[in-house]
Amino acid sequence: MAFETQRRGYSVSASQSAADIDAGLRTYMLRVYNYMASALALTGIVAMAASSSPAFMQAVFGSGLSWVVMLAPFALVMVLSFGIHKMSMPAAQAVFWAYAALMGLSLSSIFLVYTGESIARTFFITAGTFGAMSLYGYTTKKDLAAWGSFLFMGLIGLIIASVVNIFLGSTMLQFVISAAGVLIFTGLTAYDTQRIKESYWEGDDTTTAGKKAIFGALQLYLDFINLFIMLLRFFGNSRN
Repeated sequence: MAFETQRRGYSVSASQSAADIDAGLRTYMLRVYNYMASALALTGIVAMAASSSPAFMQAVFGSGLSWVVMLAPFALVMVLSFGIHKMSMPAAQAVFWAYAALMGLSLSSIFLVYTGESIARTFFITAGTFGAMSLYGYTTKKDLAAWGSFLFMGLIGLIIASVVNIFLGSTMLQFVISAAGVLIFTGLTAYDTQRIKESYWEGDDTTTAGKKAIFGALQLYLDFINLFIMLLRFFGNSRN
């Protein structure tokens, strides 16, 4: 009888522990998504504000400053990716928000190429695709680790092909790059979501958990933005 009571007590304790971990994981993932959504909102606001100023657009994209605007986000994402473990939490947040704002300036150029209606339509298509794949990555019991090397090699190939096409200017190659990009970043959304979920540990201190959430949000943000850009090449209506 005593043994049975102890066993029941252990079962209840184990159940409570599992419930606590699940609750902590949900809170952690919600924090990741909140960071990501806030960054996307900031990017969108900055992009629309910049595009509504003809003087700004002419000053930036009509001069050599366009390269600075294009490359600055890349520099910040490298700083955040490789240096976040050395940063304080406020510094990591500041770099993350600065990156999102600079991406807004960089993406403001799409308003010169595509109509606002087609940009909005593509955004919602991207959001639906991203949401479905992220949910799959979060809920699936299948280990997506095998996708990692395949997607990484595809990403490297995509970058190389994009650089080559700068010089070739091939419409067909651009179509292939865009189609491959949609597949790669769709897969990365599920893969990264599962990795972020698995990175959660209930024993992390507040700062470590916060930095993990920021880095996870950065990964998903990059997946979303790149998927959006690739889909825009298919669904975007040119202003010309």
